[in-house]
Amino acid sequence: MPEPRILVLGAGPAGAATAIGLRRLGYPVTVVSDWRRFAAVEGVSQRVLEGLRHAGLGRALSEAAMPATRQVHWNGEQLHMNREYLLDRQRFDRALRDDLARAGVAVVEGRVREVLRASGHQVRLDDGRHLQADFLVEARGRQAPLAADRLRGPETVSLLNLWQAEPGAPASAVQSLDDGWAWMARLADGRCYWQITLNAEGLPGKAALPDYCAARRSESALVAALFTARALEPAQVHARSSTAILAGECVGDDWIRVGDAAMAVDPLSGNGIFQSLSSALQAPVVVNTLLRRPARASLARQFHQQRVEQLFLRFARMGRDFYAQEQARSGQPFWARRVGWPDKQPLHLAANWPSVAVARRPVLRDGWVDEAEVVVTADQPLGIWHLQGVALAPVVRALLAGQALDEVMGNQPQEQRMMLRRWLAGQGYA
Repeated sequence: MPEPRILVLGAGPAGAATAIGLRRLGYPVTVVSDWRRFAAVEGVSQRVLEGLRHAGLGRALSEAAMPATRQVHWNGEQLHMNREYLLDRQRFDRALRDDLARAGVAVVEGRVREVLRASGHQVRLDDGRHLQADFLVEARGRQAPLAADRLRGPETVSLLNLWQAEPGAPASAVQSLDDGWAWMARLADGRCYWQITLNAEGLPGKAALPDYCAARRSESALVAALFTARALEPAQVHARSSTAILAGECVGDDWIRVGDAAMAVDPLSGNGIFQSLSSALQAPVVVNTLLRRPARASLARQFHQQRVEQLFLRFARMGRDFYAQEQARSGQPFWARRVGWPDKQPLHLAANWPSVAVARRPVLRDGWVDEAEVVVTADQPLGIWHLQGVALAPVVRALLAGQALDEVMGNQPQEQRMMLRRWLAGQGYA
C-alpha cells in the first residue's frame, strides 16, 4: 500500500519544520509556497535559534541571522540589553527551501487559490495547476482561512517601513508610545526597518501611510539616534494584521494546522517564530499517529488541540504582562485594551501541593501519541510525564498515598534524588 500523500501549504518555519519531520518519518511530502511579497526582518532570541536548529533548519539560520546590540525604551526607562539576533526573512525563506530540498521534500512554487474536499484534498493554484493530497498541513500563517469559533484579541495592525541607508553595525531597539509601540532595526548592509504597532482603527488611508509613518518617526529621539536623516523621509510601507488569534479547531483526521495558522500571538510577546515551532515540532508525531494508528486518532487530536490552546494562552498572557509593565501609559486606550486580555490569570500559578494529582493524559512516546499517567499541577494542567528521565507519576502517587519521600526515592542516584526534592519543593511539598 503506497504511503499517504502529504501536502504542506506554506514554507515558513512551521511548514518547513513539519515537512522535514514528516520526511524523517518516511512520508512523501510536497510543500506549496509563494515567495514572500515584502522585505522583513525579525528580532529573535538565542532560544529561537536553538529551536530552529533542533527543527533541522540550522543551515537556513547560518544564511540569515546576525547578532545586534539592542536598546529598550519602556515605562520611562532606557535599557541596553545584551543583544538579539536579526533574521533577514527573505534570505531565511530562500534558505528554508534549500533545507527542504536537502531533506527530500518536494517544493512547488505557487499561490493557493482554493482548497476543496474531494477524494482527500484538492488544492488549486493561481496558475490553474491542481494538486491532490491524502493529508493536508495548513501552514499559511495568518493567510489561512479561520474557523468560525476562532478567538481574537484586540484588533491590532503593524506598519512595517523599509529604506536603504549606508552600511554599519547591526542594531535594534524597541520603544513604547502613547498609542502603541515601535520596533526598529538596522542591518549591516544598510537596510533599515521601522515598525509601529497600533490599534487597527483610525489610521489614514493606504496612500497617506508613508507620510504618516515618516511624521511619527520624526517625533522619536531613538529613531534619530539609531538611523540617519533618511529615516525622516517617507518610505515603503507594508501594513499587516498583528492581532492575536487562536484559529479554533486545529486538527482533524486528515488535516492539521501549525504555526500562525493555528495560533498567532501579539508580536510584543517576542515569541512569534518560537510559538510557530512549538506547534510544528509536535505535528509530525500527531500526523504519524492519525495516519498509521487510527485507533488513537481521538487521542492524537486531543494532544494537538490542547497544546495549541495552552501555548496560545501562555504566549498571550506573556504579551499582556509586557503591556502591563508600561504603567506610565496604562490609562491610554491602546494599553488599557491589552493589559486585561486574554484574562487576569497569572502567567504562572502559585505552587499548591494539595492540588497536585495523577491523571491519564496523551503523551508522545516513541514517535506516536500514546496515553500515560502524568502529574497535573496548577501551572501544568496538561501534565508532566518525566523529569529528566524520571517518571513522576509513581513518585507522586506514592507520596499522596502517605509513603515517606526517602522510601519512595529508593535507590535513585543522588543527583536524581536532589532533582526530585527540588521539584517537589517547588510544588509546595514539605
